[in-house]
Amino acid sequence: MSSHYRISLDAMGGDHGLSVTVPAALSAVEQYPDISLILVGDQDQLNQALQSHSANSPRISVHHASQRVDMDEPPALALRGKKDSSMRVAINLVKEGTADAVVSAGNTGALMATARFVLRTLPGIDRPAICSPIPSHNGHSHVLDLGANIDSTAEHLYQFAVMGSELARAIDKVEEPAVGLLNIGQEDIKGNEQVKAANRLLKEGHLNYIGYVEGDDIFGDRVDVVVCDGFVGNVALKTTEGLAKMLATKLKQQFTSTWSAKLMALVAMPVLKSIQKQFDPRRYNGASLLGLQGIVIKSHGGADSLSFSNAISIARKEIIAEVPQKIRHRLQALVDEVSNDETLLDVDSPDRQKAKAQ
Repeated sequence: MSSHYRISLDAMGGDHGLSVTVPAALSAVEQYPDISLILVGDQDQLNQALQSHSANSPRISVHHASQRVDMDEPPALALRGKKDSSMRVAINLVKEGTADAVVSAGNTGALMATARFVLRTLPGIDRPAICSPIPSHNGHSHVLDLGANIDSTAEHLYQFAVMGSELARAIDKVEEPAVGLLNIGQEDIKGNEQVKAANRLLKEGHLNYIGYVEGDDIFGDRVDVVVCDGFVGNVALKTTEGLAKMLATKLKQQFTSTWSAKLMALVAMPVLKSIQKQFDPRRYNGASLLGLQGIVIKSHGGADSLSFSNAISIARKEIIAEVPQKIRHRLQALVDEVSNDETLLDVDSPDRQKAKAQ
């Protein structure tokens, strides 16, 4: 892998567009001397924004795109009707080999649909999944899927487990990541038929599978990868974000309620700042769209420049770790390890049956 990494940015995407992506780009190239960034969007607006920041870095370039995808735009319309959007063009640069990864804070559905159409899925993967780190006792756990697939089969959940395990292995340098399947209990009799079927596959799946885990295990110390369908994962993620915001608000209210509380806050300030830094959601901004033949990082739509810069750093990490290549090799190894026709990678899932019929 080259020691210089090229990342394309959907500069027009997200709730705040250029007011966030341009400062984030400038911060990222200053922090990482081994990256160059291609800002994709309206050329005149981009040049004006760069000039306003007195930016003249040779590692930042502009690539024109005449359209942008709105945050509430239906994915199908964005895919068919906006072929020159900043999102589509930024992804095209990865497909062409001009960029090694793409980062966007744009419409999640449109990003997933466009990336899947342009880059295609890896052999052995039916559907990409959204994966993001969530703070835990040991640092963080990787949770997927976080919203790309609301109806996932047992085979899909197995594929998510393989991808999440390889991501943790590549990024966190964990030799045998512990994989858990999110359920309403740890007993074998619990769960719906989809989860039970996935449990059976995972037990025979040549992964370090520890069995069912519950919601509190996401933040514990016994699991590195938590697997679930997108409906459950997105609810868990939003619940976590809401709880963090509520606790931060309550602490602020309590520490400013009286003069004695304010005095206690001054004494506790170093500890409070340390905890705030550890759980700052901006440090975890940047979800991976795993399963594609290229690196695609989704930033939160409302991200500020620090958050978006962190998403760029995640793209850099995945380029260095060669995440798609590692997933591809792992899938091939699983095919080689298993000879019977009942394993996931040899089963004709509904998605593959549909593809064959076409």
